[in-house]
Amino acid sequence: MSTSNDSIKFAYWVPNVSGGLVISKIEQRTGWDIDYNRRLAQIAEQAGFEYALSQIRFTAGYGAEFQHEPVAFSHALLAATNKLKVIAALLPGPWNPAVAAKQIATISQLTEGRVAVNIVSGWFRGEFAAIGEHWYDHDERYRRSEEFIRALRGIWTQDSFTFRGDFYRFKDYTLKPKPAPPLPEIFQGGSSRAARDMAARVSDWYFTNGNSVEEIKKQVDDIMAKARANNRSVKIGVNGFAIARDTEAEARSVLNEIIDKADPEAVNAFGREVKNAGKASPEGQGNWAKSSFDDLVQYNDGFKTNLIGTPEQIAERIIALKKVGVDLVLLGFLHFQEDVEYFGRRIIPLVRTLETNMAGHVQAAE
Repeated sequence: MSTSNDSIKFAYWVPNVSGGLVISKIEQRTGWDIDYNRRLAQIAEQAGFEYALSQIRFTAGYGAEFQHEPVAFSHALLAATNKLKVIAALLPGPWNPAVAAKQIATISQLTEGRVAVNIVSGWFRGEFAAIGEHWYDHDERYRRSEEFIRALRGIWTQDSFTFRGDFYRFKDYTLKPKPAPPLPEIFQGGSSRAARDMAARVSDWYFTNGNSVEEIKKQVDDIMAKARANNRSVKIGVNGFAIARDTEAEARSVLNEIIDKADPEAVNAFGREVKNAGKASPEGQGNWAKSSFDDLVQYNDGFKTNLIGTPEQIAERIIALKKVGVDLVLLGFLHFQEDVEYFGRRIIPLVRTLETNMAGHVQAAE
């Protein structure tokens, strides 16, 4: 299946953390082990997914008893595939930019440039305490992440790199070999003002939590305006949880079962943690500021994006996201291998047809 550069892209959450992508006791036929994930990566590549995103967790909680380290895990998935690009999550603090730059450059060389990074500024204070990392105030975490990104990009593109920041310093540092072309793309997430401002200044991609098309448009418009002010452009990725069935009633029934079987203690604990992290921002908000209990059953508000229904309904909603400026949809699933294969077979072709029709209408109007 051929795609053009302006085709909307698809990514999936790598289940390198146990517990699946919903905080629920519903059956999730998903494995966190490497054999399951190698096969999943191959299925996703064949299905038309361009990216996979490895998660970063250091401690158990909210069903995530086991966690594989994302950089090493990403490399294993790259070794099992030929085209898929894997985005490895990096957390400033535990990672130093010099070490991260060298890790990613080596993986890039070994995989013909198929590795990218997602810079996670941190939302889980208890995790930082558990591993002895200092917990900075909200905006300070984003300032550190911005310096981390500037250091990464400088190391990857310059010889004798010198940088003097508040968090990181380099003097005449030259990394060889540098990453293979293309340069690793830099992703980041967040919904606060600090996150959006940082994306506009330094990131290639901005991930936002799931939301309605109208609310996502507000974020996209804000990011685009901020990026233009910095003479830059930023691509937009949106989180979604896909439940595709032959009828909308079947899909809604699955969603209801997920929520009915949610683990209230774990969902509420997760909600307290992430909402407290958002309240620490100067504007008192963050990714999960307006999330209900039902929303929080899926870690990144994936239900809000409403990719729940028939293949035709989901394809149309993806096109609606594209029309407001979304470049990539990051997807979670209940049963990853089966659902990714179904998504690639039944939904992606519909999206590509709708995109072709859109392009034809634009040309006709011109």
